[in-house]
Amino acid sequence: MEGFNHSRVSEFVLLGLTDSPELQLFFFVVFSIFYLITMLGNCLILLTVLSSSHLHSPMYFLLSNLSLIDMCLCSFATPKMIMDFFAQSKTISFEGCISQIFFLHLFTGTEIVLLISMSFDRYIAICKPLYYSTIMSQRMCVGLVVTSWTVGFLHTTSQLAFILYLPFCGPNVVDSFFCDLPLVVQLACINTYVLGIFMISTSGVIALISFLLLLTSYVIVLVTVRDHSSTGSSKALSTCTAHFIVVFMFFGPCIFIYMWPFTNFLADKVLSVFYTIFTPFLNPLMYTLRNQEMKIAVKKKLNNQYFNLGKTTPSYPIQ
Repeated sequence: MEGFNHSRVSEFVLLGLTDSPELQLFFFVVFSIFYLITMLGNCLILLTVLSSSHLHSPMYFLLSNLSLIDMCLCSFATPKMIMDFFAQSKTISFEGCISQIFFLHLFTGTEIVLLISMSFDRYIAICKPLYYSTIMSQRMCVGLVVTSWTVGFLHTTSQLAFILYLPFCGPNVVDSFFCDLPLVVQLACINTYVLGIFMISTSGVIALISFLLLLTSYVIVLVTVRDHSSTGSSKALSTCTAHFIVVFMFFGPCIFIYMWPFTNFLADKVLSVFYTIFTPFLNPLMYTLRNQEMKIAVKKKLNNQYFNLGKTTPSYPIQ
């Protein structure tokens, strides 16, 4: 790694969310609970979809992949943040900092394309139902997931190609609980304002265009649903509403942070928590509590697990 950037900085100092001992203890409890529920909830969705044959459909296949990405997105920085609440020195190595940037943009880039894929799935299901099974074939679904990860990888590689060759000779203080591109670029020993604005704002522009594309697709779907009054349309409206809430919570912070990358707002920290912790936490709730089919499958899965745990091991007479 040193051979690429010739840096004299070997580690960065993370300021975290607060320096108040009382708030640190409070955040430790809150975020530990959030992280545990996030991992268990998304894991439950993933296992339920895999083990329920009636959920082997394109929508739930994409949903299970979203749960996988959310578990990854929640894990790239949250465990370290939780441990750092009790650390005297909140430091991270240069390699660890670069790794956080890599995984952040990999998972967010992948999730952006996957959310677009999910909106495409709902558009075809509602606006072109007769062609749904033909268009959303197994090959198409796998292709959409592979494309999502490929785009995410290409996006994060382009971001790292920009930062790896920058010289870092101090300062090394990052005003956040994880390393993010706008914060780290400002620490370089050369003037990166113009190039940094161009490179980083690209992420904001991509997020904005993707959000507008998704908004347009959901407007078309909701207009189509409004013209029908059947139970199926009501179910589609509920599903699309849940999808759009997730989209808004995910894209809103990304657009705000990356459209104005070199501004230091307290809101940036709050928004970073939102799309790295709260959104993965709320996704399982949105997709289970607002989806009757998913709720029934999850309850059945939990009941089966409880029944299996409650069964006693049969005893056999000694021969």
